[in-house]
Amino acid sequence: MSSPERRMEVFHTAAILIVAVSAFALSGCRPPQDQANPPSFEPLDQSSFFDDGGSARPLVEGTVSRSDVVGDELLLTGKQNGQLANVFPFPVTDQIMQRGQERYNIYCTPCHGRTGYGDGMVVQRGYKQPPSYHIDRLRQEPVGHFVDVMTNGFGVMPSYRPQISPQDRWAIAAYIRALQLSQNATMAEVPPDQASKMNRGGSTR
Repeated sequence: MSSPERRMEVFHTAAILIVAVSAFALSGCRPPQDQANPPSFEPLDQSSFFDDGGSARPLVEGTVSRSDVVGDELLLTGKQNGQLANVFPFPVTDQIMQRGQERYNIYCTPCHGRTGYGDGMVVQRGYKQPPSYHIDRLRQEPVGHFVDVMTNGFGVMPSYRPQISPQDRWAIAAYIRALQLSQNATMAEVPPDQASKMNRGGSTR
């Protein structure tokens, strides 16, 4: 056999060996089909994997929820006996109002605006406008309504449960009430010590 033919034979043999080794290596790395496409389950689905037939394991004793602490319906949901509440779960102090204003300015103003008219910055750029807090319907809603909406979302507004703690939701709701009062109060509702400081040329509704 001539030298060129010998070299060609060696080349072909080497190529076949390379292909064979590569195929073997790849077949060994490929996971079994049940690992490549693991099963998925809905909550409480049955499964044959565990002896009890469940697809999930019971919570370990002492597990602490990552979300709200279970127990206080009013604090966590804004409701009492399943109905929207019109009372607060704790006293509304100056500190609570300041906290509510701070949290409102962070989370709510992008849509609702600083004064609650629904003219926030993202609305000015095309996002759907929320209703003004100052319309009669929202002024007459129980305060628990605002806590419920923050907790569960409503319409295009998503739930803020992961971002805002239950206490802060109530603080924001208290500040929303203050915003509503600021735009609709009469002079008769202003405390005397504050009324004396106000501009007498302003509104006397």
